[in-house]
Amino acid sequence: MKKKYFFFDIDGTLAVGQPGNQYIPASTKLAIEKLKEQGHFVAIATGRSYAMAVNHMRDLGFENMVSDGGNGITIDGKLIDIRPLDYDKCIRLIDECREKGFIWAFSPDNETRRLAPDHRFYDFTHDIYMKTEVKDHLDPRDYKQIFKVYIACLAPEEEKLETLKELPWCRFHKEYLFVEPGDKSVGIKMMVDHLNGQYEDVVVFGDEKNDLSMFIDEWTSIAMGNAIAELKAKATYVTDDCDKDGIYNACRHFGWIK
Repeated sequence: MKKKYFFFDIDGTLAVGQPGNQYIPASTKLAIEKLKEQGHFVAIATGRSYAMAVNHMRDLGFENMVSDGGNGITIDGKLIDIRPLDYDKCIRLIDECREKGFIWAFSPDNETRRLAPDHRFYDFTHDIYMKTEVKDHLDPRDYKQIFKVYIACLAPEEEKLETLKELPWCRFHKEYLFVEPGDKSVGIKMMVDHLNGQYEDVVVFGDEKNDLSMFIDEWTSIAMGNAIAELKAKATYVTDDCDKDGIYNACRHFGWIK
């Protein structure tokens, strides 16, 4: 069988449950092992930063990963490349946040931290997703790169930020939004190019809105049974729920495993 390149979203696709209390169904583990035995390439594709995802990658039993919403790739456990956000656009966004009184923070490096100019970010969000370091007189211009920006506000307050329209962003929490890369297909192509593979041999699995970017016509896309309707509409194939042997059944359906 021709070698395939499989990319799996984590939450709601590979793993059942909420972060911190997740498990991978036995049938999914079996499917992954069988794919490896057949000589296929398997990786996770996540919006999380490398620093936040690398241990999770290992816990899930993977060595390959598209991270940072498509801007980072890890192969055989080694970080190959990671790209920051557009620096000038991030600076303009933070300047506008200052001008309009929005609470902001940012990540200047590939570490599990974000920097904030005062305690307002934590006081507003009470977020423990990552450590928030308060630095007096914080100026983003003192840092050469910006990987993520965080803006604490309730929807739809962010509509007042004109510069936000120039950057990719998403909201996972009521109290704040992430400005972060949002096209997993970019990282998938980077990885397949690095491995001298063909896009037509790529297979992606997903379930949520942030997986829409990797459901493109150049390869096979499989939506979980528990996926949002918009993703199912773009999918090559819709399988069963992630906790009902969805990945295993899809791999059997296409003959990738026996």
